[in-house]
Amino acid sequence: MIISWNTTRKCNQFCAHCYRDARPDADADELTTEEGFRLLDEIKQSGFMIMVLSGGEPLVRPDILDLVRHGSEVGLRVVLGTNGTLLTPEWVANLKAAGCARVGISLDSTDPAIHDKFRCMPGAWELSVQGMKYCREAGLPFQIHTTVTERNQHEIINLTDLAVSLGAAAHHIFFLVPTGRGEGIEQETLKAQEYEKLLNRILKKQQEVAIELKPTCAPHFMRIAKRRNIPMRFTKGCLAGTHYCVITPNGDVHPCPYLPLTVGNVRETPFTEIWRSNPVFEELRACELKGRCGKCDCADICGGCRARAYYYSGGDYMAEEPWCLYLPSESEAPTVG
Repeated sequence: MIISWNTTRKCNQFCAHCYRDARPDADADELTTEEGFRLLDEIKQSGFMIMVLSGGEPLVRPDILDLVRHGSEVGLRVVLGTNGTLLTPEWVANLKAAGCARVGISLDSTDPAIHDKFRCMPGAWELSVQGMKYCREAGLPFQIHTTVTERNQHEIINLTDLAVSLGAAAHHIFFLVPTGRGEGIEQETLKAQEYEKLLNRILKKQQEVAIELKPTCAPHFMRIAKRRNIPMRFTKGCLAGTHYCVITPNGDVHPCPYLPLTVGNVRETPFTEIWRSNPVFEELRACELKGRCGKCDCADICGGCRARAYYYSGGDYMAEEPWCLYLPSESEAPTVG
C-alpha cells in the first residue's frame, strides 16, 4: 500500500495545475515535527509500505530530513516528491543518508520555455534537470513526474526518451484532474478520445523501454494492458481509499489528492482508526460503482478514476468515470491509438 503526505503548502513555484494551491506565501498550518513522527508511526502500523513526502515543495520544510529519517527508521520506504529546483549535491547526499529511497521530480515538457511557463518560474526546467543529474551522480534513484494536458500530450513519448537518457528509474504520467488550481484549466484536460489514444501510445512505449511507465489518474491503462497482454506489476488502476490515501498539511485525510473530500483529521482521530473504519473508505472498498463502471467487466482491475467521477458528477465519488470509451458489452478495447 502507498500513502502520500503533503507536508506543506509552501512552494517556490506557482504551477497552473496545483491541486493543493501551493505558493510561496501559503499559510503555515502544518503538522509539527512531533505530530509528523506520530503520523508516520501510525501509517506503518496501518500496513502501508511506501510513504511519499510531497507538498507544496517538501524541501522548504526545515525538518524534512528528520521526517525522512524517522519514516525510514520505522520501516517505511520513503520517497520524496519535489519540483527538483532546490536540489543540490548537499541536499541529495543528506536525503540519501537519511534513508530516502527515491526522488520523484516534476518535468512537464522537453521544451524549457513550455515547462517554465506551466510552472510560473523562469529557469525551472534547467534547475529540475540539474537536480536529476545530481541524483544520478550520487546514486539516489529518481523518476520523472509529468502532468499531461492538451498542451503537452504530443510530447509525452519524447519525455519518456528524455527520462531514459537522464537515467531515470521511471516515468509517471499524471492525467490532469481539475482540482485546486487545476480547475482553472479544466478545458485542457484530455477527454475520452485523446485519453484513450495516449494510454495506448504509453503502453506501446512500455514495450520498447526498460524503465517503468505508469499512467496515474488514468486507471483504464489496466484494461488496455490486459487486452494487449502487456505484463504490469500493478493490480488495479484507481487505489483511492482502498490501497492509497493522502494527508494534507494540516492533517486532513482525503481518499486521494484529487478527491477533495475530508474523511477525518489526524489531529482529532488517530490515523489508524480513520483508515480502518471510515465510512467513505468502507464504501470505496466495497466498490459498488454506478453507471457503466458498475456494469464493466474490467471494474476489478480499473475501478474508474474516483476523483474524476466526483468532479464531473457534482460530488458522487461512486459515479461512472466520464472519459472512458470502453463499453462493457464489448470484448475488445476501443480501436484507437
